Amino acid sequence: MPLSDAIIRIKNLRLRTFIGIKEEEIANRQDIVINVVIHYPAEHARASEDIQDALNYRTLTKSIIQHVENHRFSLLEKLTQDVLNLACEHPWVTYAEVEIDKLHALRYADSVSMTMSWQR
Repeated sequence: MPLSDAIIRIKNLRLRTFIGIKEEEIANRQDIVINVVIHYPAEHARASEDIQDALNYRTLTKSIIQHVENHRFSLLEKLTQDVLNLACEHPWVTYAEVEIDKLHALRYADSVSMTMSWQR
């Protein structure tokens, strides 16, 4: 019987980036919160202590941070797709989902979020 996928959840990764189309948004970094879910078959990692047998979530998180902090985005859709592309680029990934909250994007709302997913 095959084992089900392992699930990695990167929760509430808080970053600052340039996101938006208004002059104020173009000039100033804004707070965003990123949540990532990744499924992968961890058969080797289940019986190992070797990081080479696992999907390294630290490496993935570093690449997300670098990309988000070093680019400018007009649309939340583009930012979300870029992070999703990073989340699913490892060949072991079978499913990835990214949700990004743009904090205080609307008056009277905590945030506006965008969610996208991908499946192999």
